[in-house]
Amino acid sequence: MPSKFMKMISPKSFCGVVLFAAVSLVMPAAAQSTATSQVVTTANAFLSTLDAKQRQNVLFAFSDEKQRARWSNLPVAMVPRAGISLGEMTPAQRSAAMALLSSALSKTGFVKVQQIMEGDEVLKEGTATSPPAVAPTGRRLTADLFGKDLYFISILGTPSETTPWMFQFGGHHLALNITIDGERGILTPSLIGVQPALYTEAGKTVRPLGPESDKALALLNSLDDGQRKQAILSYKLADLVLGPGQDGKVIQPEGLRASAMNDAQRAMLLDLISEWAGIIHESAAAARMAQLKADINESWFAWSGPTTCVPGKSITAYYRIQGPHLVIEYAPQTLGGDPSMHLHTMYRDPTNDYGRGHENNGP
Repeated sequence: MPSKFMKMISPKSFCGVVLFAAVSLVMPAAAQSTATSQVVTTANAFLSTLDAKQRQNVLFAFSDEKQRARWSNLPVAMVPRAGISLGEMTPAQRSAAMALLSSALSKTGFVKVQQIMEGDEVLKEGTATSPPAVAPTGRRLTADLFGKDLYFISILGTPSETTPWMFQFGGHHLALNITIDGERGILTPSLIGVQPALYTEAGKTVRPLGPESDKALALLNSLDDGQRKQAILSYKLADLVLGPGQDGKVIQPEGLRASAMNDAQRAMLLDLISEWAGIIHESAAAARMAQLKADINESWFAWSGPTTCVPGKSITAYYRIQGPHLVIEYAPQTLGGDPSMHLHTMYRDPTNDYGRGHENNGP
């Protein structure tokens, strides 16, 4: 029987996607109180399922900068994570870990994360039945590097409704850094990617990060010639500029400023941004989007690479959205042969990664 990886998708009337996330938000008081208490409750419920050794492995000081920065898009065998993996957990512990994650994310955000993890299972299956690719490091990419069991969770600080703490969840193509600080929820920096970007599950096509490609291409196609000349960069970008290991790096805005767009185009840009901002819990996402809407005229849209895509597949161009409180990057990868099937994205708030700037920078 062909693997899900080998069933790769008949063309449809859309072009595909990827996604990485970073979000900083202040929720409305009543909703946030409920959301924060739910996250704290599920965090404590997860910790209560662990034995003493597992708790020691999962818990870190909130001030542990080494652990805070220990995230990557690469498989865990290539960049080790700390904490405890889903594969090390009992079914009850695994269920409690996913309940914690679900409590911090929106319904659509949680579905995306689950689909990304399922995609890694598809990659594992495809790798097991195909000649192994070789990473730029020279390592052979074998099936044991992939799969849902290899996603880790860790907690920095003590779960609290008043005192800052954070938890991390990630593995291959996924790194969520979620800080809870009283009424505030911060999901920056976060990296969300997928490989394969298209697969079949139970006879249905799954595109975990589909809208990020489709909406970006639609926005590009809405621009007139003068706008396109500003948006499309004269040089090639092929990878994330602000990916793992780039905390604190500053880049200058490029491309087309949203103040030079019409109202409909600005609405399309905000809708595209919402694919990242909407990963967090719904009430927090609303506050984040209000902040980014207020920034919209100071935001920029830049594109590098092909301006068309094969129907049914993702774009193979890099693009970036940048504003006072936002950097989003979308970067297809050539490893694996088809960049439309291997996608990296990054989502940051340059003023508030890990929640460090909220006191001076608002939500």
